[in-house]
Amino acid sequence: MDPLASLSLSAAAGLCVGWLACRFVARRDGGATLRARGTALEAEAAFLAAERTRVEAARTEADAALARARARLAEVAGLDVAAVRKAALDELERELATERARRIAASSAATREEADARARTLVCTALQRVAASHAAERTVTSVDLPDDAFKGRIVGREGRNLRAFEKATGCDVLVDDAPGVVTISGFDPVRREAARRAMVDLVADGRIHPARVEEAVAAATKALEAELVETGRAALLECALADAHPRVLTLLGRLRYRTSYGQNVLRHAVEVSHLCGVLAAEMGLDARLARRAGLLHDLGKAVDHEVEGAHAPVGGDVAKRCGEAPLVVNAIASHHEDVPQESAYAVLVQVCDAISAARPGARSDDAERYVRRMKDLEAVAAGFPGVTEAYAVQAGREVRVIVDAAAIADADAPALARAIAKAVEEGLSYPGEIRVTVLRETQVIDWAR
Repeated sequence: MDPLASLSLSAAAGLCVGWLACRFVARRDGGATLRARGTALEAEAAFLAAERTRVEAARTEADAALARARARLAEVAGLDVAAVRKAALDELERELATERARRIAASSAATREEADARARTLVCTALQRVAASHAAERTVTSVDLPDDAFKGRIVGREGRNLRAFEKATGCDVLVDDAPGVVTISGFDPVRREAARRAMVDLVADGRIHPARVEEAVAAATKALEAELVETGRAALLECALADAHPRVLTLLGRLRYRTSYGQNVLRHAVEVSHLCGVLAAEMGLDARLARRAGLLHDLGKAVDHEVEGAHAPVGGDVAKRCGEAPLVVNAIASHHEDVPQESAYAVLVQVCDAISAARPGARSDDAERYVRRMKDLEAVAAGFPGVTEAYAVQAGREVRVIVDAAAIADADAPALARAIAKAVEEGLSYPGEIRVTVLRETQVIDWAR
């Protein structure tokens, strides 16, 4: 064999043996590593099993503690779980109601403050520019005599002068023991004024007999009719309005002798006209049209004893037949909501009518009706649960309600005030608005000994 070949075979054999030795060592080391990793995994699995056992034990203990707590709570409260849940929900509902009332009160106060500020500005501006008289004129129904001897002349022989006067005027003449005066009574204020003027003329002339009575009454009636037209025309000029139908002028003049709760109706109509004009200008409406509707809004009061129906629709019908504009007719007829309101002018007349009638000093009222209205207002407020006392003050413009602090919480006061105001709106009739003030007070008393 070639020595070189023998050397190559020996080298190859040595390489194979070395490779096999390396493979053996590597396999031995890899087995050791796998065994170590397996041991670690087993230890970790054992640890996790122990932790799982501990967690399950803790969960079981927590469930038992929760059950014991529920049982204890039910035992202390004397309620079952459903009752406890209902009590919790009720408490939550009360808290939500309190929060709702608080938010309603805050929102209502903000809205009212903004609206009041705007309305106060408009109304005060209008009232400052109107400056109508607060004094109410009343129709005079008595005539002074120079001496009591005239009473015999007025009655006449067997009362013929008195009968002639009453027949011509449609009024009653009361001749009593009152010194130096006779009283004229009649339901129609214009007739009563004509009778008063005729009586003054007869007393001044001194000649009193049936024929002279008829002449004096006819002359006084004719002069009064002419004066009514001039009075109506003067009212139109005062409100800066154009002329109107003669029937409208006459009815306006008749309003001078009508009163409503002591307020002269013609002066009230003129005041409403000015208010309507000022507010219409502020609102961007036709001021002239608003003034005309305001002046004529109570036209029906001059004829409401002659024609059946409320004075608002009666006045609207008269204005329509006399050629007034449809917006004016509707404003007259609807200012007490007898018919639907069709424009902003109708609402404006209604508002200005209420302002003029409700302002301080505008109207007078008899004591009995005033006391009854005050008692009704207090009774409505006192009828609510939790209210201990109620007082009507400011001539019925405000009702002050004192509540039981144990029954009504501070958060409930706004809701109570609104409920009382709603009941007053629905149950009472009154001009303007009534303020409801709820007072709640808590007193704590202790003694130092």
